[in-house]
Amino acid sequence: MARTPFICGNWKMHKTVGEAVELIDGLLPRIESLAGVEVGVAPTFTALHAVSKRITGSKIRLSAQNCHFEGQGAFTGEISVGMLKDVGCMYSLVGHSERRTLFGETNDSCAKKISALFASGLLPIYCVGETLEQRDGNQTLPVVTEQLLVGLGNLDAGQVSNVVVAYEPVWAIGTGRTATPDQAQEVHAHLRAELAKKWGDETAQAVRIQYGGSMKPANAAELLAQPDIDGGLIGGAALKADSFAEICAAAA
Repeated sequence: MARTPFICGNWKMHKTVGEAVELIDGLLPRIESLAGVEVGVAPTFTALHAVSKRITGSKIRLSAQNCHFEGQGAFTGEISVGMLKDVGCMYSLVGHSERRTLFGETNDSCAKKISALFASGLLPIYCVGETLEQRDGNQTLPVVTEQLLVGLGNLDAGQVSNVVVAYEPVWAIGTGRTATPDQAQEVHAHLRAELAKKWGDETAQAVRIQYGGSMKPANAAELLAQPDIDGGLIGGAALKADSFAEICAAAA
């Protein structure tokens, strides 16, 4: 089954509204002619509305960086899935390592968020990955397996086939260290095998698994050439139009 690669830029806590629109304006002409790749951006909450208006009718998909699992209520500082849908989001990141390590997000809270996204017709980009300590302790595969199976545990096979999984080795985020293509492929293949065990091979073959640890123009083609790497969740390189467009072109 041919999976369309998906390159999504996670802007993290960067870009005012003006800077966000400027980045989109630089990006649109560079990627509009690319075929065979899906492109997404995940701006901060304050820039979502402006970016949404700017990309209407373009090939760029809008993602949020986080969401809350309740529809509304007394949750000061949180944003519901319905609000994200209202502003034009198609995706939301769930379980990014920074959310897990800095803000106490758990596999169980991720599962609730993923259920809420599906209930509203949005799709998750579900992040899994191990710390350096876990990798050095040979815990990589057990850790990512538990994250995967608990986070997606409420879903049926049809829903799982529409999930985007992002494998991001925590030790390779923002550090300049990258998993080698072989290291990344090993984990991606393992994740797909676990999906197949639980939801069947057809479902597993449909799931796109992005790589999310310091992918940049210099290493994108080599990583994306791996059979189970279906795109990238891009951090630093997504903050400049030319470097992000180069990665999108490598995927295309």
